[in-house]
Amino acid sequence: MLDIDASQNQCDQALVKISQSVKDVDAALHAAVNGIEILDAIAPINYKQEKTAFFASNFTHDPKFAYKQQTFDAFGLKRNLFNLPVESMGDSDLVHLYKGVIDSFIDKIDQVASIGTPEFLYNSFRYFGEPSEKDIKNAAFVLHLPYDKPTQEDLLDANSIEKYLRNFALEMGYEHSVKLDENMIANALVSGTTVKINTQAKVNKIDMKALAHHELGVHLVSTLNGRKQGLKVLSLGCPANTKTQEGLAILSEFMAGCLTVGRLRNLALRVMAVSSMIKERSFKNTFLMLKEEYSASEEQAFTITARVYRGGGFTKDYVYLRGFHEMLNAFEHEPTERFNRLLCGKVAVEYLPVVNRLVDKGYLLSLGYITPSFVAPNEADSIQTFIAHAIK
Repeated sequence: MLDIDASQNQCDQALVKISQSVKDVDAALHAAVNGIEILDAIAPINYKQEKTAFFASNFTHDPKFAYKQQTFDAFGLKRNLFNLPVESMGDSDLVHLYKGVIDSFIDKIDQVASIGTPEFLYNSFRYFGEPSEKDIKNAAFVLHLPYDKPTQEDLLDANSIEKYLRNFALEMGYEHSVKLDENMIANALVSGTTVKINTQAKVNKIDMKALAHHELGVHLVSTLNGRKQGLKVLSLGCPANTKTQEGLAILSEFMAGCLTVGRLRNLALRVMAVSSMIKERSFKNTFLMLKEEYSASEEQAFTITARVYRGGGFTKDYVYLRGFHEMLNAFEHEPTERFNRLLCGKVAVEYLPVVNRLVDKGYLLSLGYITPSFVAPNEADSIQTFIAHAIK
């Protein structure tokens, strides 16, 4: 944990070096796109009802998810972004970063504007890509690992999760709020500095610990660090930062000693579900594949299937295993100080050299909160280490 007052002082000092033209472009970009959040936009508002209907129909009902109506002017917003005078920023690294962020938000705007339409899947391809043959092979490897199936004993409910996550955040000194949400798919997620917890969530102790290190130790940390920067661009996020940020979050679970085979199976099932969704476009077929071919429980199979079919076809979920492999490799080979700069906002590993140069020039701050499991990792046993390094 870092003294945030000291961080703010350094932030103020860094601002002295930043020209007004740079500040103006940064502020205009932030004002234009702040609040455009794909995960919030594709959260089904009728998730519980459609889930009930699917099971009541003996898996024949095709869920028709509904979403909050989006009211922004997509065309006008994209025009305003392209009109930002990025070249006036002067520094070539700044220009490269901001152009990349603008291009990334163009894709994100198209995604949000096309929710619930056939175009959404293709916009998802543009933004997240799709599983490669190597991704499928990694998932198949994980799904062939022996593991103990979870029991329903000693599961902790949403109130217990809320208490644990709140105490974790308080102990680390993280600014946060906690909200129970009855219409979520995930057990928990971080939106801004709000920790949202599914009212229906039930997890065991090790998975609850994993949630804390994943959601708070990485996603909340990178949010808080991004907001402490003199420039707001890393609060918005580097282009295609999802793979890096989710990879860091899974790495955090691993370093904390709570990345179980069961958890890896869940990530591998997501890869298979995305592949099935792309090929078959059938909710029922994807659900039955997870249930019958890979022995997922009905609850798990529905949750994973809903995740990849929401919005009209959301391909994000295949990136977790790939991101974990890349971040484990970076953690083991990058100098610690430079690796930790992946946490100074929503950074993508592809942009780490640019971020490092901007830190060295004084445009960005490298200091901030550091993921606790990166600072003081648990020693992984030989089996966990073998499995982690076998994912290529």
